[in-house]
Amino acid sequence: MFEGKTILITGGTGSLGTALTKRLLSTNVSKIRIFSRDEWKQTNMKSKFADKRLRFLIGDIRDKDRLYRAMENVDIVFHAAALKHVPVAEYNPFEFVKTNVSGAQNVIDACLDAKVELAVAIGTDKAVSPSTTYGATKLLMERLFLTANFYKGERKTRFICVRYGNVLGSRGSILPIFVENIIANKKIPITDSSMTRFNITMRQAIDLIFRAVKNGKGGEIFVPKLKAFTVKDMKNAVMELVDKKVETIQIPVRVGEKYHEVLISKHEIRNTYESKDDYIVYNFGGEGLDEKRTIPFKKTKLADEYSSDMTELFTKDELKTIITKEKLLEEIIHQSKSGKN
Repeated sequence: MFEGKTILITGGTGSLGTALTKRLLSTNVSKIRIFSRDEWKQTNMKSKFADKRLRFLIGDIRDKDRLYRAMENVDIVFHAAALKHVPVAEYNPFEFVKTNVSGAQNVIDACLDAKVELAVAIGTDKAVSPSTTYGATKLLMERLFLTANFYKGERKTRFICVRYGNVLGSRGSILPIFVENIIANKKIPITDSSMTRFNITMRQAIDLIFRAVKNGKGGEIFVPKLKAFTVKDMKNAVMELVDKKVETIQIPVRVGEKYHEVLISKHEIRNTYESKDDYIVYNFGGEGLDEKRTIPFKKTKLADEYSSDMTELFTKDELKTIITKEKLLEEIIHQSKSGKN
């Protein structure tokens, strides 16, 4: 699938980009170009992997000229670069549009002119029926990537998306907040303990991306079939693993916060199919552009939106097993100590 390929990852020094790079280096990939703005993260990543197949390019997806040069002779692009902090987006909406929307358009144009074989955009649950500026920009990113399949003319580039929520243990997810507060004997801030969240590990996220590369023909959004958890069960699981109990404090609903995550809206169900591991949402584009398309998947059995309160829930003990298996506590504690140094 990746043998002899040259790959570019935008936002390649982030948590996903780093994990994706590690997995790709275990294949027979020819070269991986890491495209990002942070020279310090690039330096650390270069030292960590020390692999001659890696190339590190400083650049911003807002800069189309830089993207054009970076994509010369590239076969596959993984587009993970984005501004992501929800409250920051509400205060700086223009900057989020420049990166998440205009930047995505730059990536698409560069892919087309460089004759890239495949471009995969990394989406988010926040793009589904968005209630925030960040979510709206990521929805537009998805739409740009999907409709690029009609915009490309005779070019062979395929554009697909993957969509999932916060990776368990990643920056911005609830697990690091819980762990750090419990260790510091601080109260855990919780909006509502009955809130649910889809559970996806970094390993599962990379597996999804690889399935999308294998099965995507262009114009699909690949959404993983996942179980979920309640905020209460996650809190109790962490306290038992750390062997320490702390009080909780109820906080107001934050900007754009949803009680339950939604990965497929009810309006998308009619265009949704499924495989053993994923739901696949198609963009049919209208105007008869793909009326003869053959779909290799079966129509979904979902009757309503794909929401975290309407799927199977992990038990507290199952969550403890996952956290232990993925060594997330150790990783969060290490990152917390590194951040203080």
